[in-house]
Parts: sequence; structure tokens; C-alpha cells
Amino acid sequence: MNTVELLLDRETEHSVRQVWEYLAARGEPSQRHHRHPTNRPHLTLAAVGSLSAAAEEELRGWSGDLGCPAVLDGLVRFSGRTHVLAWRVRRVPELLAVHAALHDVLLATGCAPDHPLLLPETWQPHITLGRSRRPAWNVPDGLLLPPGLHDEPVRGRFVGARVYDSRTRTVTSLPPG
Repeated sequence: MNTVELLLDRETEHSVRQVWEYLAARGEPSQRHHRHPTNRPHLTLAAVGSLSAAAEEELRGWSGDLGCPAVLDGLVRFSGRTHVLAWRVRRVPELLAVHAALHDVLLATGCAPDHPLLLPETWQPHITLGRSRRPAWNVPDGLLLPPGLHDEPVRGRFVGARVYDSRTRTVTSLPPG
């Protein structure tokens, strides 16, 4: 599986990492505990089983609209086989345009995105804060963000993109560099 992801500016990434630390200090499941070197705050745009050569070529030149707003506003919880606590990312027009453009590139190169929750019509943009195999975070949202990060949205920018290959557990910067 390959995912295409947007990366946050340094200050906004620091805010996410603060929440990871805060959750860990509370004894809550947190991405802080995920120690693989590729682990960093990101926004997943699309997932495909594998990238065609044409898709890889197109993505080398694709950067989306880097610099588009990243507005982290409120928490969201997902449940299923894995439980996830995440910071909701506002669906601002610039971000929706980047998402749609990426899906167009993938479709045009024969790589139909195959994760139904990442399709433009169902996408719920978010930055993962923690994952658990059991239900977790059974407290009000205000207790899951450190002081100073729960009163107002965190506003930043997406400044980079990458492809993550889950088979090899490697990343490739977009554009490379």
C-alpha cells in the first residue's frame, strides 16, 4: 500500500508533537509511542495498492498547492478494528482542491485510489494523535489537548508532500529533494 501525504510546517508539526507528548504523559495511547523513523505528523490524501510507473512519474512533478492552509480544529474519534484519536483538519477550499487534483492525477495514470474514506466525497481530513486496539480516550476533548492548544484552532500550512510505502516502510519526498 502506498499513501500520498501532506506534511506540516515546523511550528504546526511541533504543536502536534506537543499533543503526542501530552497524551503519553496522561497514560493515553499516543503516536509518540510509534518509534519508526518515518513516523511524523501528516495528512493522508490518498491510498493505492501500488503506483504505476506513470503515476510515479507524474508524482515526481506534483507538489499540490504546497503552502495551503492547515487548520487543526477539534478532535475526532474513529472506531473499528483500530480506535483512532485525531485532530480534525478543516476542509478549506485550497485543501479540497489539492485533494481533488491528486485524485485526478492518480486516476489519469491508472491508479484508482482504493480506500473509501479517502475519496473526495467521503474524506475526513485529520492528523492522527493516537491509535489503540481497545477503546480509549474516555474523557472530554478539552482534557486531551494541552493548555493553550484547545481553545482556538491551530493555524499553519502544509509545506511538503511524500509517498509512504507500507511494504518497505520507506518515504519518498514529493517532489524529491
